[in-house]
Amino acid sequence: MAADRIAAIIEAQGPNLALWVPVLFAAGIAIYFSLPFEPAPWMLAAMAGGLMVGTATCFRLGPMGRVLLIGAMLPGLGIVAGGLRSIIVAAPVIGYERTATVEGRVIGLTRSASNLPRVLLDQVVIYGLDPSKTPATIRVSLAEGTDPAILAPGKRVTGVARLSPPGGPGEPGGFDFRAIAWFDRLGAVGYARTPMLEVEGSDASIFHQMAFRARMALSAHIQALVPGRNGAFGSAILTGDRSGIDREVEADLRVSTLYHLVSISGLHMSLLAAAIFAIVRYGLAIIPWCALRWPLKKIAAVFALIGGAAYLVISGSDVATQRSYVMTAVVLVAVLLDRPAITLRSIALAALVVLSLAPESLTQAGFQMSFAATIALIAGFEGLRGLTWWQATQTDRRWRFARPVIGIAMTSLVAGTATAPISAFHFNTLAQYGLLANLLGVPAMGVVVMPAAVVGLILAPFGLDWLPFTIMGWGIGYILEVAAFVSGMGGAVVGVKSGPGISLALLMLGGVFLVLWRGRARWAGVAPMALALLLWALYPRPDVIVADNGRLFGVMTAEGRALSVDKGNNYAAESWLENDGDTATQAEAAARGAFDRRRARIETEVPGLGPIVYVGATDQASGARECAAAAVLIAPKWYARPSGRCLFIGAATLRHEGAQAIWIDRGHMTVEGALANTGRPWTRDPDDGRRRRDPGKEEPGPKSVASR
Repeated sequence: MAADRIAAIIEAQGPNLALWVPVLFAAGIAIYFSLPFEPAPWMLAAMAGGLMVGTATCFRLGPMGRVLLIGAMLPGLGIVAGGLRSIIVAAPVIGYERTATVEGRVIGLTRSASNLPRVLLDQVVIYGLDPSKTPATIRVSLAEGTDPAILAPGKRVTGVARLSPPGGPGEPGGFDFRAIAWFDRLGAVGYARTPMLEVEGSDASIFHQMAFRARMALSAHIQALVPGRNGAFGSAILTGDRSGIDREVEADLRVSTLYHLVSISGLHMSLLAAAIFAIVRYGLAIIPWCALRWPLKKIAAVFALIGGAAYLVISGSDVATQRSYVMTAVVLVAVLLDRPAITLRSIALAALVVLSLAPESLTQAGFQMSFAATIALIAGFEGLRGLTWWQATQTDRRWRFARPVIGIAMTSLVAGTATAPISAFHFNTLAQYGLLANLLGVPAMGVVVMPAAVVGLILAPFGLDWLPFTIMGWGIGYILEVAAFVSGMGGAVVGVKSGPGISLALLMLGGVFLVLWRGRARWAGVAPMALALLLWALYPRPDVIVADNGRLFGVMTAEGRALSVDKGNNYAAESWLENDGDTATQAEAAARGAFDRRRARIETEVPGLGPIVYVGATDQASGARECAAAAVLIAPKWYARPSGRCLFIGAATLRHEGAQAIWIDRGHMTVEGALANTGRPWTRDPDDGRRRRDPGKEEPGPKSVASR
């Protein structure tokens, strides 16, 4: 009978049933973020009520019924968690670009893409804007001439800034910064037009500001002891302050896949905790009285927990660091409870805690790569233990000198294989020599950099930290040399075109099934992974893309995407090329194709479509003539649609729909805008009182234009 078969399956999977709890919970969160609409509060309340009824019912069911009911409830719980989180973090977002005098308190300091200091402000005042519509936080890149002394935690600053809402995708389906900003409660970004000045009201007394002040003070101290790029790297891994890292160094680290050594993650937290654990345990072990009477392992675990918590606070307590601490804390608590420390159960518990606190982290590359690598390492090394050749390398004395190298190589291979598809999906690159870079660089991080850093932190209050921090700098210098060497090798990076979200979901589903399912049926997990790669390979890129301001467009050619201009709109240009899997620069892409470039006018011919014309002038006198001669007319300064059958992309379309993508099939165009208002909080077009033009004057002309 079916019931008997289901009962047999549940019994066979019994040891791993608990591991499916965070998976099903995460599935619900994924469903929430993929919904085409925002669930109304009453829907969430109804689902929460149903979950409570289901929970009460569980106690009246047998084992099989209880498992099935909980399995059905967990995705619903994930949907509710995502919806509630979105409501809790809700904060105003400015509705349009504006220049205004702003004022706020410094709560964060980073560096912009143009290498200028960038501050995060809270307690924001935007003069001329209703306080009820003022964002909770804004981020401003500072103008040259700003006094560095005011870039300190708790300082209240003011200045004239050009602000805009957080940017939408550079193309339909592209990376949507608005969602990230929504959950960070970031309501505006921009740049200062004048040097910032300090005003009355500076406050550094609250706990968050105390931690921020300590972080920045430690960062300055480290960079004073270890000057240059080594000190900037050291302050980044210990305090989270990456504002001093040179862009060239960042590029080398990214190309060589060693950038994960800069971002405070599970590696840093585990290395720091391991260093504290080893120093305390073996330091006490050399004292015979302590070694004979005290539980040194548990004492060391307590100190590692405290040290990790201090690291969490000092480094900024962002979501990635919180996730790292939770995972590390689960392992250390297992040590205190005399339980196996590193198991899939501990990782499952960590994932459940992180997703409960911040459901949005599921959509972020850091969460996905961190847990994928950890799960793969645990499952991979568990599988290796059953192989004769692996056992020989771990037990045979002839392998004792090669054993550390083999371990690091296998760790890099397993973790790299697990994270490569995720990295390719989010960053559109595959590193050819990532294994080599990690094999050469990671040992220095674990053996030299982090232990020296921990000793330096311990000795800092006594003024004796110069030597360990200097040693740390030597290790960092070696890592940066490795990064520069690997990134300079020919073909270090291969571009990968963007794929659909369903591909990433299927890859993760197949990988989880391979690891968690018991029995030969686990190999069924290969099927969704193969389907994911097929869908990825077949996913079509747009034939034409127009930037959200209309001043840049790109056309797909046999050589790759050809861009209309060689500079300007750098972010959009880089995003399009990356999503194409194209490693060319904007200037190289602009040299492709056949563009007729004149003052305020650019024209090119697209096979199967016809001419695409860009007009930068404000005068619409030539509108009818241009539209009659073009298949697509881009005029970002025109609001009224000219007569004719061309596809007209003007100011209103760009304002309300953002970047435009066009797919061509047998002479017919399928058009999609990037800013489709799906009703999600981060996609809504906020109305803060600005008078808008009537978008109804700008409707597509030809009947062949479809909505994708």
